[in-house]
Amino acid sequence: MELAVGTIVTGKVTGITKFGAFVALPGGKSGLVHISEVANTFVSDVHDYLTEGQEVPVKILAVTPEGKINLSVKQAQAPQEQHHHATRPQRAPIQAAAAPQQATLPPAEPSFEDKLKKFMSVSDSKQSEVNRHMAGKRGGRRRK
Repeated sequence: MELAVGTIVTGKVTGITKFGAFVALPGGKSGLVHISEVANTFVSDVHDYLTEGQEVPVKILAVTPEGKINLSVKQAQAPQEQHHHATRPQRAPIQAAAAPQQATLPPAEPSFEDKLKKFMSVSDSKQSEVNRHMAGKRGGRRRK
């Protein structure tokens, strides 16, 4: 059987490592599901999502010239299943509130961009303090 990039096949998990899971594919080939392609949420331990011997649908992401096959479990799932497939509880997805409710809500937490601007200004001021302090230690005095 020819394994084409983009196709979804069913494979059997043959081994689990800290960086992903090896899956036996039809035709006697084997591929790797990287830890980032196991689930749509943060995965700290692959064992929380997959077990050895488990049959899983996988999408073929790439086949390298050396014969290595990159696979994805999360991309093989239907879009509506992607948020509910994990075996352990997940956090509820963040959804935008409806327009009428937004008017009655208290001020929301600052946006990412606002937090980033604040962080950058604090970081710049701290860095300038460190530079001034180090200039004194390096003999950064002006010559006359």
